[in-house]
Amino acid sequence: MERLENQMKDQMKHSNTVPYPDFDRMWSSIQQGELRTAAGGELAAPRSRSRKRTAIAVSLSVALMATPVYAAVTYDWSNLLSFRAGIETALEQGLGQTIEQSVTRDGITLTLHTAFTDENRTFLLYSLDPGASAKGKSVSFENIGLKDANGKLIKGYYYHQWNEELQVFQGYFETDWVLNERQAEMEFVVENIRFIGDGSQTIAFRPDHPETQTFEIQKDGIGTVTLQSFDQPGDKVLLNSVITFTDPAVQSNSWVRIEATDKEGAGIKETETPVFGAPGASGNYTSQQVFSAASLRAEGTTFQLKYERTLGTADGTWSLGTSLSKKQLEDSSFKEELNIPFTEVPGGTKITEMIVTPTQVRLVLTHEEKFTRAHYMNYKLDVGGKLLNGNVWTVPNQSNKTELRFEMAGLTPESLAQQPLTLIANHRVDEHKGDDNPVVRLTGISTERQTVSSSIGGYPVTWTYYMKDGNLYVESSSTDSAFGGVNQTYYLDGKDREYGRPAILGVFGDGNNQHMDVYENYTGTEQELYIYNYTTTQPDDELRVPIRQGK
Repeated sequence: MERLENQMKDQMKHSNTVPYPDFDRMWSSIQQGELRTAAGGELAAPRSRSRKRTAIAVSLSVALMATPVYAAVTYDWSNLLSFRAGIETALEQGLGQTIEQSVTRDGITLTLHTAFTDENRTFLLYSLDPGASAKGKSVSFENIGLKDANGKLIKGYYYHQWNEELQVFQGYFETDWVLNERQAEMEFVVENIRFIGDGSQTIAFRPDHPETQTFEIQKDGIGTVTLQSFDQPGDKVLLNSVITFTDPAVQSNSWVRIEATDKEGAGIKETETPVFGAPGASGNYTSQQVFSAASLRAEGTTFQLKYERTLGTADGTWSLGTSLSKKQLEDSSFKEELNIPFTEVPGGTKITEMIVTPTQVRLVLTHEEKFTRAHYMNYKLDVGGKLLNGNVWTVPNQSNKTELRFEMAGLTPESLAQQPLTLIANHRVDEHKGDDNPVVRLTGISTERQTVSSSIGGYPVTWTYYMKDGNLYVESSSTDSAFGGVNQTYYLDGKDREYGRPAILGVFGDGNNQHMDVYENYTGTEQELYIYNYTTTQPDDELRVPIRQGK
């Protein structure tokens, strides 16, 4: 998950207008990676968010110093580490490699405080003092990472918060990269700092008009915003927005969203968890928000495009050389080879390894079939009665592996080694492939909304279809909550599959079985539709898998 998602997470905690969603789950679950295209039916991979590298010319006239930090400043990391409980536990136990090195350039000071290096990840705690250069509410970096002896930049994920009392940003950098040896000389590098503030543009959106509405922004790196509204069951309106950018840096770092306010100036809250920043079909930035129709269409409602804008930049490189060592954490870490069939998950899945460090527990799942998804939404590890919360992670470049990661909250590897371990999984979601038979036939296609019913896997499904802006929209839903929803529809043009483009961003296992596909520039009046796959859900299903007995 990128820095942007946790930044959104932080801002939503302090917002009176936007509910706080579970982004750890949401961003690992959006079904962008499953969408098919008409040309060849291949997977449409999400757009990479990696930043372009820039060569930095360091002026000889600039004084650049790396020095030890001697001031006894006490930092409280607990709020920053609320989603990294294993690191916080290790800190409380006095663990972590003390670095306390600083570098100052142009009045801006970067300090590397503590490093955690083990068999699971490398995690660095840092602070940034912007000095007199400070502008706005936050900062971002063009590049941040570790450089090895060969100059290779190891990227990862970073997140920071402003400490008002100390007037510094406290942050962390995290990467799955681990040392191949017990100790190595590395550089912690930050390149090109961007100071960020809030931006806002009023847009004359008319929610009572069903047609697509596009607004020229051409400011602060944003090109256009295109809005579409769709009526939803329960007197709700789905607001779909597509943002184009003129500055790639803004696209990579800015959280762009639509904010609605009533005639009194109060923010109108979404009725469902919003989805922001999903990659669109043309690499655009796509979001969806669901509002009460009555609130959104009330007289006096106004709309603003909210985003983050660049207030200033500080170009250059802040680099700190350090000797990273995993000796301290390695001494209490251990691995166990396992061979536990996970028969409830298809694809020949087994739990093959457990890696335990002072900060994290990882269970490694291997699959005989590539790209097998773990079919449960929630995971906990029962350690002698104490529950550790976990998440599912894919393993880069290893399509036959999945990892379950649990933060080591309030435990040590030594205490865990003595306890019985049980994996608890609940809320099962199964995927089912469609067959070669059409599931519904659309007739008399026009701008009028029409409905037709069919059955998929024994579940009743209602289809609503209509033309809008020259495109065919096909909505599907079911009154049976056990039906998770259609993933994607298509029709046959000869032997070629023409896939619909999902107009609703599906969040895997979120309990909403509504789906909408759009067929652009459609000219027919009748059409048979097929489905690529669909899901079923069992929220109350729970599975317990014994990992090992206690000693």
